[in-house]
Amino acid sequence: MTSDHQASLPVLIAGGGIGGFAAALALSKAGFRVRLFERAQEIKEIGAGIQIGPNAFHVFERLGVTEAVRAKAALPQKLVMMDGISGEQVVSIPLDERFLERFQHPYALIHRADLHRLLLDACLGSERIEIVTNVKVNGFTDDGDSVVLRTSQGDVRGRALIGADGLWSTVRAQLVGDGEPRVSGHIAYRAVLPIDEVPPELRSNTMTLWAGAKTHLVHYPLRGGELFNLVAVFHSDRYVEGWDAVGDADELHLRFRDAVPTVKALLSKIETWRMWVLCDREPIREWSKGNVTLLGDAAHPMLQYMAQGACMAMEDAVVLAEEMAATPADPAASFLRYQERRYLRTGKVQMSARLYGEFYHARGVNRELRNQFLQSRSLEQTLDGMAWLYDPDAIRSTELQNETLALAQ
Repeated sequence: MTSDHQASLPVLIAGGGIGGFAAALALSKAGFRVRLFERAQEIKEIGAGIQIGPNAFHVFERLGVTEAVRAKAALPQKLVMMDGISGEQVVSIPLDERFLERFQHPYALIHRADLHRLLLDACLGSERIEIVTNVKVNGFTDDGDSVVLRTSQGDVRGRALIGADGLWSTVRAQLVGDGEPRVSGHIAYRAVLPIDEVPPELRSNTMTLWAGAKTHLVHYPLRGGELFNLVAVFHSDRYVEGWDAVGDADELHLRFRDAVPTVKALLSKIETWRMWVLCDREPIREWSKGNVTLLGDAAHPMLQYMAQGACMAMEDAVVLAEEMAATPADPAASFLRYQERRYLRTGKVQMSARLYGEFYHARGVNRELRNQFLQSRSLEQTLDGMAWLYDPDAIRSTELQNETLALAQ
């Protein structure tokens, strides 16, 4: 195949989630044509609220969607962690001028469907992006000069392939072949309430986490305070996999039987919960081969305890576009540089998320030590602990990533 013909081919993306659309948008801004394939017949996002840290806003700026995000997001006044057993406050982090001065951007709360939609709209506004729905990806063949994507609607040829097809990625299964995701034994129930159904004393503009024994409850406002997002997490061995299934309210209330009255009162407000099983994978260094690479949950799925799954996927997107723009005629080399820049940072978030899960769910003496440790820290110490994730240079170069790892050892 001639280089001219190769250059005329689009970049193929499997998966129409937040990461897939961010990648399509970033690549289109770098001058590439993109064809994105989504299995669902209709482009829409399930789920409820998600948290987006300051590092995500650096990505939004580069994608040109900052104002659209701000129009949909809620900006909490503080992050609060409460002990769900004793009711005492463990830590409160004000998200005021000190936070903004340190990290240059706010901490925000947004409905997943709103973020997904605004990225979709930005993609629909680009002449370089084609979105194809109701297509199942079955596999791929890398010919060296191009990639053939095998789909339920026939074969499609592109200059390169990006697997952004999530936790159960078909592209990853062929590229990496490391089996099924790791089931954590943690179950998450999610629900959204109209704000007028929430007790008035809990309607404050905060992101609040109630940490219990092998349980926690998170709640915060959405859509300018019109909605109230609830996520309840507990340990259970009843489930192997699942997403967006109807939750068992009896088990939920059983797991939270030792919680403070405030937590029980909130849980009692929900009649129907949607449930999913939390899974991740071990971090890997190599998720690219030839003209095929992975992005987001397909590359580095993580538990939700650091609220960084969507953020990491969007960071992937802009770094990937940077590297492809640097050597547009050599996607394989671009993909190797991209994964080299990303694997340590995303691996650190994967492992940190597991640790945070244990930290939130501590019992007995561990719980008391956790509370004592967090309560003794100054605000400056707390912000310093966030710096590796939120600082303006968060999307680091390979050299800085390796330097960070060396310092940590």
